[in-house]
Amino acid sequence: MSLRVVAVDLENGAISAAWLGLLEHYARDPMGGGSGLSPYARSNLVRQLAALPSFHGALAWAGDEAVGLINCFAGFSTFAARPLLNIHDLVVRVDRRGQGIGRALLGWAESRAGELGCCKLTLEVLSGNARAMAVYGAAGYAPYVLDPAAGKALLLQNILEEKAVE
Repeated sequence: MSLRVVAVDLENGAISAAWLGLLEHYARDPMGGGSGLSPYARSNLVRQLAALPSFHGALAWAGDEAVGLINCFAGFSTFAARPLLNIHDLVVRVDRRGQGIGRALLGWAESRAGELGCCKLTLEVLSGNARAMAVYGAAGYAPYVLDPAAGKALLLQNILEEKAVE
């Protein structure tokens, strides 16, 4: 399989449609919530991300087919006083999993983080997603721990105005 990973151009209608289709594919997967994107997200996401300077994303292509995506956002580490890159989504089509696409997308993110002068990459993953945990572990990702006695960091959320955006 000939695979290429390129930065996503959300200003390009065909590319943004392929990107949105992959994100919808992920949102319908049990690891993405299983219900798909909201109508609000489908209508507004491409335009809003295209205008967001902290967004860094890529598509993986096998020939003319978009088979994976990675969405990252620039952040900042106060402890290191340097930027960081957070991987928010990593998607590989169900029928293409196990072919190295996720590893290629992680490689793209690592290169982009280097270009941005980042001190680290971060990501979130569901603890029950064993396949993703194995890919991430093989790529060098590990739970965030400052002091083992204090435990591992947890991702928490507080959903604001959920009903207002549906």
